[in-house]
Amino acid sequence: MMKKYVNVAKYMEDLPQMQQEVIQIMRELVADAASEAQETFSYNMPAIKQNGKVLVYFAATQKHLGFYPTADPIVHFADQLKEFHTFKGTIQIPYDKPLPVKLIREIVAFRVKQVSEK
Repeated sequence: MMKKYVNVAKYMEDLPQMQQEVIQIMRELVADAASEAQETFSYNMPAIKQNGKVLVYFAATQKHLGFYPTADPIVHFADQLKEFHTFKGTIQIPYDKPLPVKLIREIVAFRVKQVSEK
């Protein structure tokens, strides 16, 4: 059974060093990309929330960083996501590839715009 965490700090404590570093970079990246958002913890993974809605989730898995921006950005950024394994609301970013910083920022900005318009 999967361990349940109450916050990002506790979640990160149990990760291997490399995954901790990737999650920390991702935390900083999404926080910077959505400066008005608040960090939260939902569905047992780190997330950022704005206007009462989660913008994106992210989580360390054994072989990749899971980035969960919901389904709309996957469709909208399909051309830029060709090198990544994606499905409905998920982007898998392998640990052996650099984080696509510019693309992550664009996806977060897309989500900020979405939740601001609703």
